[in-house]
Amino acid sequence: MSIYRSVRAVTGASGDGHIDWAAVTEAAKAVTDAGSVDVPSAERRGYAEDVRDARDRVRTVTTLGFDLPERVEVQNRHHWLDANVETFERVMAPLGEQMGQVPGLARIVNTGTMAFTLSFLADNVLGQYDPLLLADGDEHALYFVRPNIRRVADSLDVEYDRFRRWIAFHEVTHAAEFGAAPWLSTHLETAMEEAIDDLTSGSIDRESLGQLDTTMTAVEGYAELVMDRAFDEEYADLRRKVEQRRSGRGPAQTLIRRLLGLSVKRRQYERGKEFFDAVVDEAGMTVAARVWDDPESLPTDTELDDPDAWISRVA
Repeated sequence: MSIYRSVRAVTGASGDGHIDWAAVTEAAKAVTDAGSVDVPSAERRGYAEDVRDARDRVRTVTTLGFDLPERVEVQNRHHWLDANVETFERVMAPLGEQMGQVPGLARIVNTGTMAFTLSFLADNVLGQYDPLLLADGDEHALYFVRPNIRRVADSLDVEYDRFRRWIAFHEVTHAAEFGAAPWLSTHLETAMEEAIDDLTSGSIDRESLGQLDTTMTAVEGYAELVMDRAFDEEYADLRRKVEQRRSGRGPAQTLIRRLLGLSVKRRQYERGKEFFDAVVDEAGMTVAARVWDDPESLPTDTELDDPDAWISRVA
């Protein structure tokens, strides 16, 4: 890793856009240890078996009909960066078009901020279901960041194979959500575009941002519910240790996560899971799966705190 090379890439940011994405990639990789992705054949088979078994179990438990993405990749951190720089560039393109040409100093600041953000995420993401928002076509992808999964399994003192399998169940549940709800990608894209359009005009579209938050709370909460209920091994110790890890981070990392909005994501996990646990306890998994019928079936912000109201409305 080289901080010097990263700084040089950021300060050399060029072009007409508000972010130099090539410089983002170079700077983020320079300060991110790629990690090994030299996966033994037996371990690679293990990933494939985990994904297939998760698909079968999630189909059975949720009754959702879905297929796995054609792209299922075991990655190192640099592979993850390559895939997600493309996604961030695509998602933020409308903002760049609205801003037009920006001063060089602003471009450097924007480029450095994005490089830091992606480097931090690359060092922490375990798995990712990527709906490839705003991309041409309907291709989706599923990623496992192997160096991070191994490191976290070691830090939690749990068996790597078992922890890897649990992560696979979570990510395959996301594949189930987007596969069973073809409208979900468009729904998220529309809310994102509306929020960005208003942001560039100097206002904040609280309705679109609220819609994004409630939708992602449903997405993450349902995945937390299903990964536990579909998992075919004991998971209580995994859940307990992961929650301890989430709450036991140091002040520096806690501050970074708050600045990057990752504290919001944790709240989405917790609030969404609490909502779906209550729904399933009251009405069962089949009713919980009704959330993916259409956009109107998503819980409102008020209903997330009142599951009975949502059950009455949709069931």
